[in-house]
Amino acid sequence: MTMNMEADPMFDRNFEENNEELKTQIQMFEEIAKPQYYNNRELSWLAFNERVLEEAEDVNNPLLERLKFLAIFSSNLDEFFMVRVAGLQDQIRAGFHKPENKSGLTPKEQLAKIAERTQALVRRQTEVYRHLVHELLPKEKVHIRDLKFLNGEQKNFVNELFEETIFPVLTPVAVDAYRPFPTLLGRTLNLLVMLENSGSDTENMDKVAIVQVPSVLERFIKVPTKGEETVFVLLEDVISSNIDRLFFGYKVKSTQAFRLTRNADLTIHEEGAQDLLVEIEKELKKRKWGVGSRLEVRDGEMNDDVLEYLLDEFEIEESDVFKIDGPLDLTAMFAFVKAISAGREHLEYESFIPQPPQDLQSDENIYEKALMQDIFFHHPFESFVPIVDFISEAAKDPSVLAIKQTLYRVSGNSPIIQALKQAAENGKQVTVLVELKARFDEENNVHWAKQLEQAGCLVIYGMNNLKTHSKITLVVRRRQGRIERFVHLGTGNYNDATAKIYTDMGIITSNKEFGIDATNFFNYLSGYTEKPKFHHIVVAPFDIRDEFLNLIDKEIALHKQHGNGFIRAKMNSLTDKDLMMKLYEASIAGVKIELIIRGICCIRPGIPGISENITVLSIVGRFLEHSRIFWFHHNGENNLYLSSADMMTRNMIKRVEILFPIYSAEIKSRIQRIMLTQIEDNQKARIQDSNGKYHYKEDHNSDVRINSQEIFLIESLGTIVEE
Repeated sequence: MTMNMEADPMFDRNFEENNEELKTQIQMFEEIAKPQYYNNRELSWLAFNERVLEEAEDVNNPLLERLKFLAIFSSNLDEFFMVRVAGLQDQIRAGFHKPENKSGLTPKEQLAKIAERTQALVRRQTEVYRHLVHELLPKEKVHIRDLKFLNGEQKNFVNELFEETIFPVLTPVAVDAYRPFPTLLGRTLNLLVMLENSGSDTENMDKVAIVQVPSVLERFIKVPTKGEETVFVLLEDVISSNIDRLFFGYKVKSTQAFRLTRNADLTIHEEGAQDLLVEIEKELKKRKWGVGSRLEVRDGEMNDDVLEYLLDEFEIEESDVFKIDGPLDLTAMFAFVKAISAGREHLEYESFIPQPPQDLQSDENIYEKALMQDIFFHHPFESFVPIVDFISEAAKDPSVLAIKQTLYRVSGNSPIIQALKQAAENGKQVTVLVELKARFDEENNVHWAKQLEQAGCLVIYGMNNLKTHSKITLVVRRRQGRIERFVHLGTGNYNDATAKIYTDMGIITSNKEFGIDATNFFNYLSGYTEKPKFHHIVVAPFDIRDEFLNLIDKEIALHKQHGNGFIRAKMNSLTDKDLMMKLYEASIAGVKIELIIRGICCIRPGIPGISENITVLSIVGRFLEHSRIFWFHHNGENNLYLSSADMMTRNMIKRVEILFPIYSAEIKSRIQRIMLTQIEDNQKARIQDSNGKYHYKEDHNSDVRINSQEIFLIESLGTIVEE
């Protein structure tokens, strides 16, 4: 029997209802995609760096730590101009004017807003520098002085130092028809010298010369004092005051400091590369000579004609010039703090030694413990040493057959590298994926890749057109005729140095299915195979984003049934529009969403009818927040995941990342408590408003001070924290 659907009133009613529901969905998607609901990526990054600058301003931070935050602010800004700003400038040169897909700003509009915002931040940084160096440091009997304020003995010392040590290193470079303007290294400090011939030369034109301030010499020169005071002068000031020694027969009209930042992003043509390592080594040589992206000059020193001359030479727009009322390149504050810190420990954070992990007593064997339970690590509060021991013990253990590991960024003298080399020398099967394309670590990683290969390790460089950002180690052991697999999964790099200052999490498990997943994962990286089906881990590209979308959809559905939905997530950055739209959809459905995002955040909370159920916190403090945690309530299931990935488009589709679940009830409870403590933070947490601006919480100045990092630090030492 054939049913006449067109005549069925029930069919018509269902069709109309479904059609209306579809229309409503489309309308919602069109609404939540509008640019006014998103922060621009670059401006959001500048807002993060402003929070770094706030730490330099914070009177609750020790003085030398405040100087370090000035250096971090400068270092961050350097990288921003070397990569992000340079990229936008490239787009304009190429005639690309399309708005980006979140905030809807064109490259030109972005650059204009970046320039305005950055100029204001740099002026503020200079004010902080003057306050710290000229007002607070002298109270500690430390001075950075202008040469004119030195006494006779000190001036003699400086002049002798110039003759004996500085003068032999300097190389004045004349600029004329036979000697064109030199190609200067990016981020180096230089002096532009204007000269007038005082001899019989009939040419009346001014001469131009360049003198590079040698980076091999100390930037801060300590001069002798008779009292308890410590006095420094700047190397560039010493060179400037003696500059006539370099130009005999000429009159020095002016000496003006400048610093050029260049585009440092590598262009790697992976498709045609026969050997990626060789290709990257070639590109690293070019990095030093990229197109200029920013020019910094001393305010008041450089006249308009000279500035115009430099703009022409570097092909830089006037909007890319920063006139600074103080020393250039405050990344030098790192070295300055190191030079004065001895005997001034009271001006730094109280020293802290990372403690043994709560899950692992100092006398316990990490492998035997992992056979009994999953082991959780919370760095830097808990020591990174057991992770190093995990590798080094495997290297020595005769029953270990293989070690496989991914390396993204490692320290300069990495004990993990040494352990892997030893393992290969001991006859283990050692496979290491060294990600050569880790930005600004390329040279370091090329070096380690060669070292590991020479030691007998099988080294692979990653996958075509993808960066491998995953943090995973697999140890395969044969004991009593049985194969045992141990897996470490983490949110942070295998870097023993940064593990002392970055907050990260990880687990070691002997779970058989995790071991199988790890084996399949490394085979996926090293061979020709499609992405396998995994028991527990979820792997980007693409799958992690799909998993997040499914998890959010599940939270929405369960919230509609039970009314108790919430999502809590912690990450470094949030930029992926698909995921942000899904979070907006969840917010509209009534799901409570609490986000802890240290850096870039393109989502805007608190917009009526759109994101009123979303809050965004950013914590910037003593330690760099780096762990990625994702918590979905799911009507009491409390599904919890850790990951190497942020909710960024590049992490979702351009990198090999791992998302992994936490099953241990005890570990779940610890991670949940850590997140809740950070949500309550009212000292180092800033909250984003519906306009994308960040502010300290309303109870920032209350008597109840909650500094989450401080709480974790004290708890790791076994001290009871007062409520």
